[in-house]
Amino acid sequence: MTNIVNLRQARKAKARMDKAQVAQENRARFGRTKARRLADTQEEQRRAALLDGARRESEEG
Repeated sequence: MTNIVNLRQARKAKARMDKAQVAQENRARFGRTKARRLADTQEEQRRAALLDGARRESEEG
């Protein structure tokens, strides 16, 4: 004989698992330390300065 499954409980359990999955993805995407954010900002500024320094023409001309 098979097990009886309460569909309401199964649906809620699936919703909890889906929320946990989304939360894990958000932690991976947005959960950076202050030091990491600062380092990323500095790296972005360095790249922008390097790119601006390599321009052939000025923006006015």
